[in-house]
Amino acid sequence: MKLPRLGSLFAVLLLAGCSLASEPVRPALPVSATWPMPDRGDPLARPIRWQSFFVAPALADLIAQALENNRDLRIAVQRVEVVRNQYRIQRAELFPHLDGGVDSSRAKTPADLSYTGKSVVANTFRASVSVGWELDLWGRIRSQDTAALERWLATDEARRAVALNLIAEIANTWLVGRELDERIVLAMQTIDSRRDSARIARRRYEVGASPRIDLTQAETLLGQADSALITLEQQREKTRNALTVLVGGPVGAEIVALSSVEDAVVRDLPPGLPSILLEDRPDIRGAENRLRAAEADIGAARAAFFPRIALTGDYGTASAALDGLFMGGSRIWTLAANLSMPLFEGGRLLGALGEAKAQRDSAVAEYERTVQTAFRDVADALAARRWLGQQVAAQQRTLNALIERARLSRLRYLHGASTYLDVLDAERDLFATEQALVETRRARLSSEVNLYAALGGGDDEIDRRSP
Repeated sequence: MKLPRLGSLFAVLLLAGCSLASEPVRPALPVSATWPMPDRGDPLARPIRWQSFFVAPALADLIAQALENNRDLRIAVQRVEVVRNQYRIQRAELFPHLDGGVDSSRAKTPADLSYTGKSVVANTFRASVSVGWELDLWGRIRSQDTAALERWLATDEARRAVALNLIAEIANTWLVGRELDERIVLAMQTIDSRRDSARIARRRYEVGASPRIDLTQAETLLGQADSALITLEQQREKTRNALTVLVGGPVGAEIVALSSVEDAVVRDLPPGLPSILLEDRPDIRGAENRLRAAEADIGAARAAFFPRIALTGDYGTASAALDGLFMGGSRIWTLAANLSMPLFEGGRLLGALGEAKAQRDSAVAEYERTVQTAFRDVADALAARRWLGQQVAAQQRTLNALIERARLSRLRYLHGASTYLDVLDAERDLFATEQALVETRRARLSSEVNLYAALGGGDDEIDRRSP
């Protein structure tokens, strides 16, 4: 057969190639079209870049530092590199493999085996280029390539999820630090006030104006405040240590009360539609990529039932003498085609196809579960933002009333109209409510951070910033 005619036959075979993989269809979102409790009447909030959402300069600096230095994120980036190179390895199967080689040999043929009846010593020198290529007539290799690509993309979405969770965790940890700073300041002010009250109670006891029980109650209040301060200091140190690990380097030890940054931590999220917002979450994107990979695996498993055709070729030069290796008339070439077809596999191919279909069904369920979890996360964050705002207002009203109650209790005690027990109860309630109000204010800000993370964050800062 002449070479041009053989090449035409191969071209026809390539044009006849097809794929047995099904076109992936994304399942319908198994959630409601609207949120169960819209916040402030907004349809929802659309994700934006973290540089635009987190407006506190100190917090933004920490996030930027963490995206460069956090070790968990570095591990996620390297996992992406591993899968990306696995995809490159798989993609190489689509193209011909070209190899070159040079070899030489020397062999002796005994006289009884020689055509001349004499022993012969012969040298062989050879330089050639060989080509190997499997014709992907049924799309098996293309399906494997698609599956490898989707797994790479899914791993990259996992990296985005790590980055998004890191941003949210840093923001929440930083807010907890600001909460503790303010609670410590309040505790120190309370200690100063109670120390004065204990001094007055001791003086009144020494002059006989009040019983000893009043002095012990005042000292008890002071001791409780001291103990609360120690606990808060310990919590602040642990929070700072946690932030250091998240950022991947040292963080500042400055004292910044929550009230000083409360109005300039995050900005409002613009409205958007639920279906669009959920598609921005990296975990949903990753689940969709894994679903596409599972569909491609089914195509590869189906193609395994059909024949496989491999083409090999070899072109070069050969000679019995080294100096004649590249002389005229020394060219050599071979062309070969190999067809193999499974005849009996003992159920192995059917098992592989069944496994691929089961993996696809599992990927569908995983996708639907991921969507439902995302919907719940957003709904919880919206509910927290709404109710915590109302709780802050209610606690502020309670605090105002307790401040007045504590003032009146002290006045009544000083005028002998009540016992110090009334002052004790009022002071305890006042201190507890002050501390709880600061904690609730921080929780309200954290709900904004959690909503941002639940909506999937922005894209640019997570896709393009990597260590």
